[in-house]
Amino acid sequence: MFTRINSSGIQGIGAYPVSVEADVANGLPGFSISGQLSTEVREAQERVRTALKNSGFQLPAKKITVNLSPAGVKKGGTAFDLPIAVAVLGAFGVLDTGGLGECLVIGELGLDGSVKPVPGVLVHTEAARAGGLRQCILPGENEREGRLIKGIQIIGIRSLKELVQTLARPDWKSTGQKEETEEEENDRSCEGDSVDFKEINGQGVLRRAAEVAAAGMHGLLMCGSAGTGKSMVASRIPTILPGLTREEDIEISRVYSVCGKLPPGRPLLSKRPFRSPHHTISPQGLTGGGRFPVPGEFSLASGGVLFLDELPHFSRGAIEALRQPMEERKIVISRVWGSCEFPADFLIVGAMNPCPCGFFPDRNRCSCTEAQIQGYLRRLSRPILERFDMGVEAAPVSFRELEETPAENESSKEIRTRVERAVKIQKKRFEGTKIRFNSRMGPAEIRRFCPLGEREREFAEKVYEIRGLSARSYHKVLKTARTIADLAGEKNIRREHLAEAFGYRTLEGRLWGREKD
Repeated sequence: MFTRINSSGIQGIGAYPVSVEADVANGLPGFSISGQLSTEVREAQERVRTALKNSGFQLPAKKITVNLSPAGVKKGGTAFDLPIAVAVLGAFGVLDTGGLGECLVIGELGLDGSVKPVPGVLVHTEAARAGGLRQCILPGENEREGRLIKGIQIIGIRSLKELVQTLARPDWKSTGQKEETEEEENDRSCEGDSVDFKEINGQGVLRRAAEVAAAGMHGLLMCGSAGTGKSMVASRIPTILPGLTREEDIEISRVYSVCGKLPPGRPLLSKRPFRSPHHTISPQGLTGGGRFPVPGEFSLASGGVLFLDELPHFSRGAIEALRQPMEERKIVISRVWGSCEFPADFLIVGAMNPCPCGFFPDRNRCSCTEAQIQGYLRRLSRPILERFDMGVEAAPVSFRELEETPAENESSKEIRTRVERAVKIQKKRFEGTKIRFNSRMGPAEIRRFCPLGEREREFAEKVYEIRGLSARSYHKVLKTARTIADLAGEKNIRREHLAEAFGYRTLEGRLWGREKD
């Protein structure tokens, strides 16, 4: 007897349909699976066989053939266990699978017949709905995650026995929930932030730069002696970013779902990500990849902050890997069979010391030679430095500033209020386009939304010529000035806005100038 069950496989951060076909025939008893399978899928036959036995299904000794179609696409993961088991039971006539024509089935099986959670439920369910399916049978632990996709019925099951009992009921299609309930919708809010800008004493320049960066999603590079608070500022930037919409939350959570990194018991990430990989990470760890490409740190940080501490200590390949995502906001991984596109739309924040020991120019504490300093700074090429919209130097914190009480400092909530006001201005400005933040403007948008008056143009030209800026650097100055004007509630870019924006480009000149010396 022949049976077909609808399932799906993960490719990148999307899913593609897979038909699980099973046939039972007389002949030498055996269990074979075909269809370009990875090791974990080939091992499914042992998991399925044992799970069926331990669930009380005594099947006759027959020749069982299972095929995963399309056979020309390589398949990985353990989500095919449950559809294979359902197809086999249907082929033996133990289970009536006639009503599963519009149903997607995914899940991993334990040897005792339990159904275990699988990654990527968001993309599986979304693909099922897009493919015209009406129901989705998935692990019970993934049920809340599946309900986030509206317009498809979700049925969570926890064992093979429960599945068979559910499908035996005539009204099984009326079970489950079609979409997330209002109560669960409200439950998506995450816990309060554990860090706050109120805890940072002094460093007014860093605090202001972080606010401008968050308001326009401008890349920020901080340079300063060790212990001046660069990492503290970076870790608090997510607390001043604008709140997540439901659509943004689902988009961010989709990547985490595919990677199996969603918080336990939560169907959504519910907060902007903050990723801080160690400087020993490989370029592939940042961009993503593998035989079955999975997202890397760039994609896990999408929608939030990617913090690269001790930036010059990252490998040259890792640093240069920043070029494409900082410009195009995406990563394309190519393989022989095709390519996968991952999101990489993050706010990049880098931190570095002025020398290997971290104390230059204090020669009482710094013993680095000029050659060591040059070698340290040379790890950052000028094209990489130019891709940061803003660069600031962190000054040492005085004793008096350290003694200030946190209550005297501005909180993240107060800063976020100004940031969200500036973001609303940008949303209205770019309505009808794919652009959401000033930092994402192209040359055409810069000409349209960043016009300068005569006085401002003369000032900009003078600074441009004196500093020898590149066209890319100048455009980044204009975009930053536009954000500063938005924070001030000004319609036009004024000279003071340009002056502040040009001030955020001095670090680039100092680092590059020292390298040339």
